[in-house]
Amino acid sequence: MKRRFVNFIFYIILICLFILLFISVKNIYYWFKDNKKTNEMESIIEDNTSIEIIEDNTESGLINVDLNDLKKINSDTVGYIKVNNTNINYPVVQTTNNTFYLNHTFDKSNNKAGWVFMDYRNHNDNFDTNTILYAHGRLDNTMFGSLRKVIKEEWYTNPDNYILQYSNDYYSTKWQVFSIYRVKETDDYIKTNFNSNEEYNSFINLIKGRSIYDFNIDVNTNDNIITLSSCYNDTDRMVLHAKLISIVKK
Repeated sequence: MKRRFVNFIFYIILICLFILLFISVKNIYYWFKDNKKTNEMESIIEDNTSIEIIEDNTESGLINVDLNDLKKINSDTVGYIKVNNTNINYPVVQTTNNTFYLNHTFDKSNNKAGWVFMDYRNHNDNFDTNTILYAHGRLDNTMFGSLRKVIKEEWYTNPDNYILQYSNDYYSTKWQVFSIYRVKETDDYIKTNFNSNEEYNSFINLIKGRSIYDFNIDVNTNDNIITLSSCYNDTDRMVLHAKLISIVKK
């Protein structure tokens, strides 16, 4: 009887192991499938993106991106984001919620790699106090996967990396990085607007205080902020904040 019981337990464990193996193989297959689709989408976007450099009153120019061809692929296209020395060089989409583009790629087909999207609460034609962009932190460094690089010393000690470029239908803009950090999952940094200067000032102090590096940049209640948010792992978030320093109307 004891032997039969031991054999029963053995077969149960064996079945569980086969189920886990099947699930793992299935997940790996779909991960590579989604990754292939993302790479194909990136190639299509590259062929349909026109970027020019326009002069402003700073040392480096602004990017001006024509979104018309991208909108033919996806009418949800609202802008284009570029972060130096990362793989973040993508058109940005926006819809009526913050869930659709977590599992849909740029052409709106199902894909767990998702896409770079703007918070549905933000207004693309006139920057809110805090404009928020999201994307998955993919391990292959697509989407916001390479955002992990910004908390590496070789990135944040290089001044060439301190400027973000964002272009939409209305403006070409430049943003100065002032805070970078990894934090446990929270929603306290993804507020888009504030009820008072006091509330906004408290928010600024919160996100500046979290930064792993002091960029020595003044940020006050007259500034507009852009926030890039991604998953670092299942429990942590990777966050970058920058303030608007140059804007040219198209």
